[in-house]
Amino acid sequence: MKRFDQISVIPFIDIMLVLLAIVLTTATFIVNRQLDIELPEARTATAVASQPGLTLTINRDGVLYRESNPVSLATLERQLSELSENAPIVLRVDTQASFGRFVAVIDALKANRLGNLSIVAQHPQ
Repeated sequence: MKRFDQISVIPFIDIMLVLLAIVLTTATFIVNRQLDIELPEARTATAVASQPGLTLTINRDGVLYRESNPVSLATLERQLSELSENAPIVLRVDTQASFGRFVAVIDALKANRLGNLSIVAQHPQ
């Protein structure tokens, strides 16, 4: 019987890469479903690859979230002033949210000259 002096780590690396892909995919779904948002429908909505950047969400009650943390508009304005002008920003707004709240967030973005904005909508089914 042949004795094994070394352990091959290549199969272990393959398994870890598969597990990493599963965790990253699952984490994306968990983050998207963490905030209960009913996105508006748009016939011209296109699928885009998720990009790194700041995610802002306005729920139906008008509560503003930076990533998944509630934040006031004044605090958000201070935080936006620290970003570079071409920082990617993703805005998710519930269909029942106040239009005034949406305009206030857009105004804060424009005041800080942040124009790399994606507004999330879903394609009608």
